[in-house]
Formats: sequence, C-alpha cells, structure tokens
Amino acid sequence: MEAIVTILTLLLAVIVSGSLARFTRLPLPLVQIALGVVLALSFVKTVELKPEIFFLLFLPPLLFLDGWRIPKTALFRDRTVILELSLGLVVMTVIGAGFLIHWLIPAMPLPVAFALAAVVSPTDPIAVSAIADRTPIPKRMLHILEGESLLNDASGLVCMRFAVAAMLTGSFSLSEAFLTFLWMALGGVAIGVCVTWAVTRVKQWVTDSLGEDTSAQILISLLMPFGAYLVAEHFHCSGILAAVAAGVTMGLAEQAGLALGVTRVHRAAVWDTVQFAANGVIFVLLGEQLPGIVAGASKTVLLTGHHGPWWLAVYVLLINVGLAALRFAWVWTSLRWTLFRAARRGERPLKMGWRLVMAMSLAGVRGAITLAGVLTLPFTLNNGAAFPARDLAIFLAAGVIVVSLVVASVALPGVLKGLALPPEPSRQAEEDSARGAAAEAAIRAIEAAQHAMAEGRADADVYTETAARIMALYRQRIEGRPESPEAKAISREVERIERQLRLAGVRAERDEVFRLGRDRALDEEAAARIIRELDLLEARYSA
Repeated sequence: MEAIVTILTLLLAVIVSGSLARFTRLPLPLVQIALGVVLALSFVKTVELKPEIFFLLFLPPLLFLDGWRIPKTALFRDRTVILELSLGLVVMTVIGAGFLIHWLIPAMPLPVAFALAAVVSPTDPIAVSAIADRTPIPKRMLHILEGESLLNDASGLVCMRFAVAAMLTGSFSLSEAFLTFLWMALGGVAIGVCVTWAVTRVKQWVTDSLGEDTSAQILISLLMPFGAYLVAEHFHCSGILAAVAAGVTMGLAEQAGLALGVTRVHRAAVWDTVQFAANGVIFVLLGEQLPGIVAGASKTVLLTGHHGPWWLAVYVLLINVGLAALRFAWVWTSLRWTLFRAARRGERPLKMGWRLVMAMSLAGVRGAITLAGVLTLPFTLNNGAAFPARDLAIFLAAGVIVVSLVVASVALPGVLKGLALPPEPSRQAEEDSARGAAAEAAIRAIEAAQHAMAEGRADADVYTETAARIMALYRQRIEGRPESPEAKAISREVERIERQLRLAGVRAERDEVFRLGRDRALDEEAAARIIRELDLLEARYSA
C-alpha cells in the first residue's frame, strides 16, 4: 500500500511541477528536483530504488520514443557531426573526465571514475528545450542535439557497463572489450530492428484479417521497447541500442501509413503523456534521493583525506568545468574540421564564431539518462563487498545534472539570442508539389467514388453536385499556389484570417453542443462524439 501511495505522490508532484514551472519561469527539471527534495523531507516514505528495475522501467520507452520521433532526414544530413559528438566526444569524455575524477578523488577506483565519466557523457535535449523555451533553439541545432543525444545515450551507457564490469571482475582486456562491444552493439541493433519488424508484420496481418483495434495498437507500441530491450539483454546484447533501433525502425515502418488516423492521434497523446511522466518522475526521484545521497557522500568524502562536506561542492564544480572544457574543445575542433572539409570540396562555408561553439557547449546539459544510468551502479562487488564510492558517484552525477541545468538556464538564452546557423534546406517546393499531387489524387478518387455511388440512383444529381463542390476546393488548392513574395504574403494573411474565423466557428459549435448536453437535449454519447470531432478540428486549425 505504501508503494502505491508513493507512486501516486510522485505522479502528483510531476503534475504540480508543470504549473510551478510556468509560474516561477524556472526550467521544469529544476522545479521537479526541488519538489523531490520537499517530498524527501516530508512524511512520504523514501523510495528504495532497485537499479535493474529502475533501468528497465524508464530507459527503454524514452530511448524508443527518441528514435521514433527524431527526423530521419535531418539525422542523415548531419550524420557526420552527430557521430563526432555522440561517439568521439563520448570516448574523449570517458578518458579525460575519468582520469580527472580519479586525480581529484584518489579514493575512487579508476574503473568507478570511468563509469562516472561515462554516465555523465550523454546529453539531454529535453532539458535543453525546457531551458530555452523562451529563446527557441535554431531548428538545425536542435536536430543535431537530438541526434547526438539519441546515440550518445547508448554509447555512454555501454561504456559505463564496461567500466562497471572491470570493477566487478578486477580485470580489463582491450581486445576482449572491443569484441564484446561489437557483439553488444551489432546484436542490439539487429534485435531492435527484428523485433519491431516482426511485431509490425504480425500486427498488420491481424489488422487486415480482423480490423484495427486502436487501444490494442497503442498498447503494442508501449510494450515494443520493453520487448526489444528484454530480448537483447537475454542474448547479452545492448538493450539500450535495441530500444533505440526499435524506435528508429518504428518511425520508418510508420511511413507506410497503414495505421488509422484516429490511432495515430490517440497514440501520440498517450506517448506524450508517457514521456512527460517518465522524465518528470526521474527528476523528482533525483530530488527525493538527494538528502540520502548527500549523507552517504559526506561519509565517503572522509576517505579522500578531506574533512569537510563542502569539498563535495568543489568536486562537482571542478568536474563540470572539466566536462565543459572537453566539450568546448571537441566542438571547436569538430567545427573547424567540418569547415576544412567543406573548403576542400570547393564549397564556401559560412563563418561561424565563438557563440556557436559556446551555444553547442552549453547545450550539453545532463538529465534523465545520466540519473537513470548512475542509479544502476551495483550495490556490491562479486565478493559481496560494498561497491566502492557508490554514494559519492551518484552524488557527483546528480550535482553535474543540477549545475549544468542552472548554468545553461542562465547563460544559454543569452548566447542563443540572435544566433545565426546555416539554414535548414528549404522544402517549400517539395511541400507545394506534394500538396498538389495529393489534391489531384483526391480529385480522381472523388470522381471514381461519385460514379460508383450514383450509378443507377434516381438522385444521382445530388452526388454529382456534392462531388463537384468538393473537387472545386481541391482545384482551388492546385491552381491557387502563389509565386511572387507579395502574393505569398497575402496568402499567409488570408490563411491566418481563415484559421481565426474557422476557430471562432468551431468554438461556437462546441459551446452550443455543451449547452445542449447540459440541458439534456442531446444524448451524452452523441455529444461526446461531436465534441471529439470539433476538438480535432480545433487542433488542426491551431497548428
């Protein structure tokens, strides 16, 4: 019973955090951490986290959703930069920050220092978006950050597992680690792809035979990342990469457009809720665990030869400075290398100043994945002894998350303001062509349907008039695309006015339906159905 109350309390804290963040104008993750601290100091029973369960519950759905929703075109276009950040930077961070942490804290064994460095290497674009919502991140930078986060989650957590294994076994072989990494990486990706492909095929066969059940489709999508993760772990492959690969494959499979529109609408709403709840609970748990983590770390710091808990703050600040310096150096080097290659190809690259490098460096905010990873550190070694400096490692990772969030929330909006990036390639011509092609296909389908429906009927002229009226709208779309900038501006203004008028009409319709429902002049089921239709229209015109 206490566990259920605790879970409900955590979810309530996530709900309250949204309103508090809007009221205080603070980044949402910081508000959630503060609420977690309040819960820890209250009557609510402290959560005892089991690493394996925590890892399984939170990471697969978050990584799956990142892979599912990331723009595949943008990921492929900036693949070189993304790979440099997600692989090269992670390796440099593990080595550089690992030795720095071991030098700062000799009592922390080197494998544990490497594990801590690995777990703080992944970045969190959700935290960055929460910080920069008042100063929007340029779209191309956000795509790069999303791609980096998608891959460095996997690479960082895989490196952490190698470091933990070295600590548990007391040995490390580079060649063996390389082969194990290949098996884990390739096997994880293959399993993720295969699980999604198999589930999609079976699901489509059932749908073709029996029809589509929206609720079942949503539940299948929720179970898919856990299935991919568990199968991969069973074969000693990377469940992390399996979840990522499953999400990417899901995104590609969805391009076939086989699911019903209502399924996609409902499923998107469910996944948005899962993402909000999972990320929120992780940050609330971080705050809820902080008092205990600080207490345990204060005892551990005595092993380093220091006698004051304020040294914990010194460690956190120095580690953050080291991580920022490593990221700044790597981003600067990667940017110069990209410009050099562009010049070798005969291109004329745009000049990019220090603000771009600084923005990309500040955007390296740590978040949910770092916390989820560090909490999976084992409690004991293989011989039953306590895992060395576990509480200290968790505290340092939590400190890195909090400090990176605070620094980015203060500095990032100012650096981003007015920052110019190479623009996204214009897709307007492709979009116009696609809209025209879609309208032509709709006209052909309407003509065929009208002939089939009206054949042999006495009221065939009704079908003909209705079809003509609908096709006129599509022809207007085909023929009415303006070409000149002035015409485009006029068209945008007309579209804006039309949307406002349509929204006014939809809202008036909905108010009247609600009134009829309150007066019992309309059946509840009919009212709910009409309200749903009007809500979808409002969402369409508000987009």
